[in-house]
Amino acid sequence: MNSQPVPVVKDLVLVGGGHTHVGVLKRFGMRPVPGVRLTLITRDVHTPYSGMLPGLVSGHYDFDDVHIDLAPLSRFAGARLFHQPVTGLDLERQLVLCEGRPPVPYDLLSLNIGSAPSFGGVPGAADVVVPVKPISRFVPRWERIRARVVAADGPIRVGVVGAGAGGVELVLAAEYALRHARRDAGRPADTVELHLFGSSDTILPTHNRGMRRRLERTLRERRVHLHLGQTVAAVAEGELTLADGGTVALDEILWVTQAGAAPWLAGSGLDVDERGFVRVDDTLQSRSHPGVFAAGDVAAVVNHPREKAGVFAVRQGPPLADNLRRALFGRPLRPFRPQRRFLTLVSTGGRQAVGSRGWWSFEGDAVWRWKDWIDRRFMSLYADLPEMSGQAAPALEPGLASPEVLQEISTAAMRCGGCGSKVGATPLGRVLKQLQPVRRDDVIIGLDAPDDAAVVSVPPGKVLVRTVDAFRAIVDDPFVFGQITANHCLGDIYAMGAEAQTALAIATVPFGLDRKVEDTLVQLLSGAVQVLNEAGAALVGGHTSEGVELSLGLSLTGLADRDTVLRKGGLRHGDCLVLTKGIGTGTLFAAEMRMRAKGRWIDGAIASMRQSSREAADALRRHGATGCTDVTGFGLLGHLVEMTRASNVDVRLDLAAIPVLDGALETSAAGFLSSLHPHNVRLRRAVADVERVSADPRYLLLYDPQTAGGLLAGIPADRAQACVDDLRAHGYHQAAIIGTVEPRGSGDHGNNDAPIQIDQR
Repeated sequence: MNSQPVPVVKDLVLVGGGHTHVGVLKRFGMRPVPGVRLTLITRDVHTPYSGMLPGLVSGHYDFDDVHIDLAPLSRFAGARLFHQPVTGLDLERQLVLCEGRPPVPYDLLSLNIGSAPSFGGVPGAADVVVPVKPISRFVPRWERIRARVVAADGPIRVGVVGAGAGGVELVLAAEYALRHARRDAGRPADTVELHLFGSSDTILPTHNRGMRRRLERTLRERRVHLHLGQTVAAVAEGELTLADGGTVALDEILWVTQAGAAPWLAGSGLDVDERGFVRVDDTLQSRSHPGVFAAGDVAAVVNHPREKAGVFAVRQGPPLADNLRRALFGRPLRPFRPQRRFLTLVSTGGRQAVGSRGWWSFEGDAVWRWKDWIDRRFMSLYADLPEMSGQAAPALEPGLASPEVLQEISTAAMRCGGCGSKVGATPLGRVLKQLQPVRRDDVIIGLDAPDDAAVVSVPPGKVLVRTVDAFRAIVDDPFVFGQITANHCLGDIYAMGAEAQTALAIATVPFGLDRKVEDTLVQLLSGAVQVLNEAGAALVGGHTSEGVELSLGLSLTGLADRDTVLRKGGLRHGDCLVLTKGIGTGTLFAAEMRMRAKGRWIDGAIASMRQSSREAADALRRHGATGCTDVTGFGLLGHLVEMTRASNVDVRLDLAAIPVLDGALETSAAGFLSSLHPHNVRLRRAVADVERVSADPRYLLLYDPQTAGGLLAGIPADRAQACVDDLRAHGYHQAAIIGTVEPRGSGDHGNNDAPIQIDQR
């Protein structure tokens, strides 16, 4: 969790993780601005570098070679990372609107979201073609196309619409990749047929004649069919129709024509051009809203129109970072003039390339090696990050805040302890008005009443199940942290076979300006309430205070029938052990703190933690669960030891069957372990013949503390596989049978003090 050494005064929000914003993040990481909270809102946690996409298609690069990982870069920059699509802007109230969560306020906003597919009104295109932009969505679709082509028995025809540099480079990369993939699979390569379509009379109409001739020759040599000088009139499944009425049979169609802008940009009221891109001046500032900046494909620089190309987006990084910094302090902005001439390097599928600058053109193996060196050097700027960024100064820089704001900060810094540390009544009241906890008939006095405590009735025939848990933030998005905390705390209720009834929240937010504290609290509690509402649990009260860092706890009550409460002590000989989620959150977040975990690994762990265990608990009960617990801080082995002791049984684990979150084996093997891990390892005495299994890479993860982990239950053997199938059908895709229950002292280890036997495949 990124922390602010001084109170937050202004919010700088970056929407989109494009080529320009990665440069901005790097520069703010090298020189932070105390008092400025930096937030990145992005649809994808990995930014594809467009210059290396053809190399990925050709097979010269893998995923990590061509993607900038925004998770470690955001941590380096001290930025909060919100993995969320943006749906609009409220420019009057200065809010970024996101799907399924409260709006995110900003003082200064920058847009770098790239472009969206634009089919120019061509009938059928939206339903049939594969657009190259956004690139993040194209990559997995390309892999499916490649697999389909390799598996095809007959001829395969692939078309690329768009004969600019991007289209030519893509068709050559596709030709190279598909023919080689067919050949490697033992299938005839000459059954792959490539077509290139362009509305101009020539390819690369904006480039020099020499480059066009070189690439035209290459296309002929590769037997790519050219269809130039005509627009595409319509697209249908398996067929493309040209303006003259002619048709071309195609099995796959890739769309590389000029893309359009996201519709919500114009809908928000920003000044946009005829294609929907944000009009900006030479400083990259919006022509209509001074508090908004835009760069990359999404920006239309009025005085310097340029084609949509990554080279311009990359060059805009330094001037945008400088002007954002200047705007935060109210200083004059500096104009930026993009270069008129620029180097273009187009790969031709294999390890050759064609290049041009101005009127010059050149080609060959050396050109590809030059391009490869340039691309890899650029990527290394964002892959090889130092472990610690430059430290922010302990005080605000002059000019960032007004005298009134400085006085409010001074007052906040001097707030008392005890009840004096509570969040003020006015901001707290505004927060509570934005929450909509579920209503229950058994809640007599709840959050909507001004009384000192909640009053809740217990339905006849029910017993109360009570639990409490709390921890500090492990992610920078307070909304997601609220969701994770609620799921974590509800795990105890579900593990007991109960239904959730009510919740009390205990929240601590970093002290600061009232409006900043209010926003953090709204985000935090909204995330928690969303999960509680889905569980049927009413938030009936709580306590909020200011402190050093963000934390949240929940005290929960649940209801259960006395005779159906699940216990840890219910395991029986012959039961199978079923685990509903993968393990590994502890090691993954230990690595993330050191910027050594891939963004997709953390994204997968967060998705697991945000998944409720409610339906899992229902499935376990349906299949006759005998004993149950949730796997949290003591790790899988620690909680399993509790079950064996309470049930007076031994267990035999199948180490290879234990599901593991993506990346956890890599991070634990690299030595990134949770601070609680050494305490959990003390339970290794419960494992028989521990020396034999300790070398297995999964062994360390038995002690890994989990946050919002899965449920671990004993299920009768004849129902265990049906239970796992049921769990997977409800979205618990890593659910698995991980072991069996045996009579106490029956193991072949001969040590009654070691109730856990581990088998290795």
